[in-house]
Amino acid sequence: MTTIFTRIINGEIPAQKLAEDDRFLAFLDIRPINPGHTLVIPKKEVDYFFDLEDGLLESVMVFSRPVAKAIEKSVPCKRVGVIVAGLEVPHAHVHLVPISGIGDINFANARPADAEELADVAEKIRSNL
Repeated sequence: MTTIFTRIINGEIPAQKLAEDDRFLAFLDIRPINPGHTLVIPKKEVDYFFDLEDGLLESVMVFSRPVAKAIEKSVPCKRVGVIVAGLEVPHAHVHLVPISGIGDINFANARPADAEELADVAEKIRSNL
């Protein structure tokens, strides 16, 4: 069965895309922990992050680095935290979450974001890429 992330890759579901190449896609989470919360996914549909082949596993973080740097320049935070939880969607992904303290990395703080808020944050991040 096709995952929701594959449907985003295929353009079947809209998303605020931040960066994309032939192997990866970065887009804003619609239930962000903090504004700027971004998901980075391989375009290859693999359920478990640590089942990614070596080249993809290594490259996902290299692809994520400029996205994280752009997030840091775009939203108030001390740094961008990284979460690999892997339970929400059966498609390997990395969460890049702007944080100011360790307590900020908590999915209990996630809330739905409206389309305008996502568009504004996405534009700021894209302008810093």
